[in-house]
Amino acid sequence: MSTEIETGPDEAAAAGAVKREPDRPRAVAPEHEVEWEVEQHVYEPHRIGLPPIVPYVKELWRRREFAIELSRTKLQSQHYDTVFGQFWLVLNPLLLALVYFVLVDILRHGHRPPGFFAHLVAGIFAYYFVSGAVREGVKSIVKGGKLVLNTAFPRALLPLSTVISSFWNFIPTFVIYIPIHIASGFPIGLVDLWLIPIVFLLAMVAAGLSMFVAALQVYFRDVKSFLPYVLRVWLYASPVLYYANEVPHHWGWLIKANPIGSLLAAWSVVLQRGHAPPPVDMALGAAWAVGLFVAGALFFMSREREFAVRL
Repeated sequence: MSTEIETGPDEAAAAGAVKREPDRPRAVAPEHEVEWEVEQHVYEPHRIGLPPIVPYVKELWRRREFAIELSRTKLQSQHYDTVFGQFWLVLNPLLLALVYFVLVDILRHGHRPPGFFAHLVAGIFAYYFVSGAVREGVKSIVKGGKLVLNTAFPRALLPLSTVISSFWNFIPTFVIYIPIHIASGFPIGLVDLWLIPIVFLLAMVAAGLSMFVAALQVYFRDVKSFLPYVLRVWLYASPVLYYANEVPHHWGWLIKANPIGSLLAAWSVVLQRGHAPPPVDMALGAAWAVGLFVAGALFFMSREREFAVRL
């Protein structure tokens, strides 16, 4: 036996309304995204100050793929994925090394140290790794103005992406340098593994300086025009066109005051002499690298909230 329940017109209409418009679950963003969006909403662009460091670094690491993808896009525009594109990236510093080699040979009347060309090429390549990142980093915020204005993300990813691009530009230079190294009769061994921490410290210097000049460019638009002259003087003050041990004693402070001076000296000792770098050079280079990275990052983050207003 079936039992029928009579319903009034109002109850039937209510039941139909429930069936026509069922409850829909609301989309909930992941917890880390909610936290980041909240942080972005409380940022006030006209005020200066450091954001919470730990959440900022976590979000920076979480969005690291953004910097990698941005770097890959820049490399594709330079035809990095082709053989000729990679060759062209190393051709400029190689030709520059040839010019400086002739210049130094003329100034020394042909009395250059043995294997000097290998030292010069290796030094130019290492120097261009750092200077290239800084040269591109100074334009990263101003050039990426649309991203800064329309997208919420840690702005430090923009100058850091230039360091990634510069590193990938640096890798093919070993293909050019290795034959020169072998032809010069320099040793090859496990001691060359010291190149890994040296390159890492050079990358830290590049990252710190890139963040600093990128933020500075937002306030002073002439930094980009002035920077090439600073980088050229920096090259002359670095132990690239000469060996670090050839610097007169009263000018020795220039190597120590140079953020990459001790690292380039250690770079030369490992490659040309086949010895472990002096602990003093590595300690001084590490101090410069960590100091510049921290100072550049703090300066950049403290000014980040003003970028949208200044662009």
